[in-house]
Amino acid sequence: MWKILGHDALYVEIPDVWKKRMLELSGDGDKAEKFREIVGKSEVTYMMNGTTEEHTFFIKLADEITPEDIQTLADVALDILKNSETPCIEVEGVRQRYQVIITNWHEPEIIGKNKTPGMSSGEVFKPIIQGLDAPGRLNPQFNDQYF
Repeated sequence: MWKILGHDALYVEIPDVWKKRMLELSGDGDKAEKFREIVGKSEVTYMMNGTTEEHTFFIKLADEITPEDIQTLADVALDILKNSETPCIEVEGVRQRYQVIITNWHEPEIIGKNKTPGMSSGEVFKPIIQGLDAPGRLNPQFNDQYF
C-alpha cells in the first residue's frame, strides 16, 4: 500500500492526497495562509521514475505568482516536509526518495481541443522553411563564375 504523508492512497490518488495533506500540515500564520492560497489554486501532478525509483511532485503555478510568493511557498513546503513525523511517500513500509518541483511552465499542446495557437506541426516548422527560400537570401549552391 502507498502512504502519502501518513495517509493511504491508490496510485491515481497520489497527487490529490499529497496536495490535501500539504494544505493540512501547513500550520498557522501569514506564510501558511499564503501557501494554502497558492497551492489550493494550483494543479499538483505526480510522476514516478521506475528506473531511478524517484517520485516527483509538480506544483504548477499561475503566471501571476510573484517571486516573493514562490519563495514563501518553497519555505513552507520545506518546513512541512522536514518536520513531518511521517515520510512524504512510503511504499509497503519503505521510505521513498522524492522531489518537489515548483514551476509555471506550461507544455504547449500541438494537437487536440486545447491546441496552443501557433503550435501545430506545420506552424512550428514554417519559420524554418520560409527562412530557407526567403527573397534576398543567397543560395549557397549558386556559383556565379559561369555568368
